[in-house]
Amino acid sequence: MFVKKYDKADVYKHRNTFMQVGLAVALGIVLLAFNYHPKEEAVSSLVTDNFSEEDIEEIPQTSQYKPPPPPPPPPPEVIEVEDDIEVEKTPELFNQEMDVETVIETQYVPVDEPVMKKEEPKEPEIFVVVEEMPTFPGGDKALYEFLAKNIKYPAVAKDNGIEGKVYIKFVVNEDGSVSQVQLARGIGGGCDEEAMRVVKDMPKWKPGKQRGKNVKVWYTLPVYFKLQ
Repeated sequence: MFVKKYDKADVYKHRNTFMQVGLAVALGIVLLAFNYHPKEEAVSSLVTDNFSEEDIEEIPQTSQYKPPPPPPPPPPEVIEVEDDIEVEKTPELFNQEMDVETVIETQYVPVDEPVMKKEEPKEPEIFVVVEEMPTFPGGDKALYEFLAKNIKYPAVAKDNGIEGKVYIKFVVNEDGSVSQVQLARGIGGGCDEEAMRVVKDMPKWKPGKQRGKNVKVWYTLPVYFKLQ
């Protein structure tokens, strides 16, 4: 089938013309852009019209303070040493050559010998209770007969009606003798002194024994005073 074209309907008829015109316009715009220079007078006028030299305040220039450097140290003193000074020789402390015949005197100082203190013998212990208590010669019956025979009733005690028991305390030694006679409890009226006198005049007792050995023993004796 044959297609018939009309002149009015041909779209590509003027295509080349339009392309040439477009290139020319684009090239002109590029050239104008490269050759465009703004006017400096107009810009400067905008800056200088609103300000004057009087309006601009000068800012004083400041400099940072730097402390002065410390003074340099003084130069060291130079002491001149004379070369001709003679050094004294150290004196000799002792003579190396010692005479063999020199006699060294020594002094003898006597030393007191320590004095040994003699220990005083300890007094024997006085017991209160032992294995064998001391006894009067002949026993208790002989003891009370001795008291009744030798005691004299004091007159003051008789006149005042004083009677009772007087307790006498004494020590029977290792040899049986009586010592350290003292009053343990009395009744007064002269009875205490009379009982002590008679006890001191008693004969030797049979001493007390502890582990088969004679020892000192405290003994308390009641002495009766009774009016008849």
